[in-house]
Amino acid sequence: MSVKVAWDIFCVVVDNYGDIGVTWRLARQLAAEHGQRVRLWVDDLETFARLCPGTSASAAQQWHEGVDVRHWSREWGGAEPADVVIEAFACELPPAYINAMAASSRRILWLNLEYLSAEDWIVGCHALPSLQSSGLQKYFFFPGFEAKTGGLIREADLVSRREAFQADPARREDFLASLGVVLQPGARLLSLFAYENAAVAGWLDALAADTRPNQLLVPEGRVLADVAAWLGVPSLQPSERHQRGALQIAVVPFMTQDEYDLLLWSCDFNAVRGEESFIRAQWAGRPLVWHIYPQEDDAHWDKLHAFLDLYSHDLAPAARGALQDFWRAWNAGEGAGPAWSALLDEYPALLAHAEAWLHKQVANGDLAGKLVFFYTDWL
Repeated sequence: MSVKVAWDIFCVVVDNYGDIGVTWRLARQLAAEHGQRVRLWVDDLETFARLCPGTSASAAQQWHEGVDVRHWSREWGGAEPADVVIEAFACELPPAYINAMAASSRRILWLNLEYLSAEDWIVGCHALPSLQSSGLQKYFFFPGFEAKTGGLIREADLVSRREAFQADPARREDFLASLGVVLQPGARLLSLFAYENAAVAGWLDALAADTRPNQLLVPEGRVLADVAAWLGVPSLQPSERHQRGALQIAVVPFMTQDEYDLLLWSCDFNAVRGEESFIRAQWAGRPLVWHIYPQEDDAHWDKLHAFLDLYSHDLAPAARGALQDFWRAWNAGEGAGPAWSALLDEYPALLAHAEAWLHKQVANGDLAGKLVFFYTDWL
């Protein structure tokens, strides 16, 4: 049984939505499934409102889905620190808040929720403490893909909801209809959510030249400029439809998190980016490709290869090679067309593997549950 206490989660919103996407899901789950009292401190409410419709961009305090959402201004307002404090993705807590934690007579658990990685050093560093200049201990909590990490965000009923949706073609049709999309008979349905990517053009060439019809759903985002350039149009807007060869492209509006889950569940293949959509695509149980956020000095390649090695470990050599070749082409920005053709040859094996990987991750536990257990054990 978990202890019911107060949590403060701090998040700096960046333009790619990953940080706020993860922390908003975590806050909701801690409140809904574990009965925790959660305050989510957000520095940019206008951006947050795109994920959570109905959010006021100016309110200092508001409630959404059982979470106390606070505007985090640079001048700290003096709220009493919670029992568990999460500094998401190395955002820096206000100095006055740290001083208040140090002065408190209560034991306060301070956690730095790190970015997701499959690198092998994560297991050894997960949950280690670090003594701060304030005299407080800060623990580093690493989400991950192995049992001895913090796991992935996963709501308790997520897998059962996903299975029910994918087993009901009518629900899929209704959802697609809400986007203005009618699935063509025999068509392959795909989604594209990526950063700017030179590999997109070659992939679209392959889809357009296919003998099977392809329908590509492209949510609003940074990759739209690449798709527009391939089509030879100045820009693309939601609800636009374009056809070239065997490929139909549908631009869909920016979605809430729950809607985006349905999009991923509807598709046969998902191209995703960053961390938030990357995790959710894995819960869809469908083959995917990940556009990792590019870092200076190409440091992101180590993270990409670490995940590829772990994810493809149980695949047969042909399927493993096809998967790795396409992912590398996708992130290198070239060669995606030929690599896509090779990947399609291995699609049945990749589909079965995606489902097996999903259940392996379920067995590892989920992030919110592991955070609650860590606090209870720490007490």
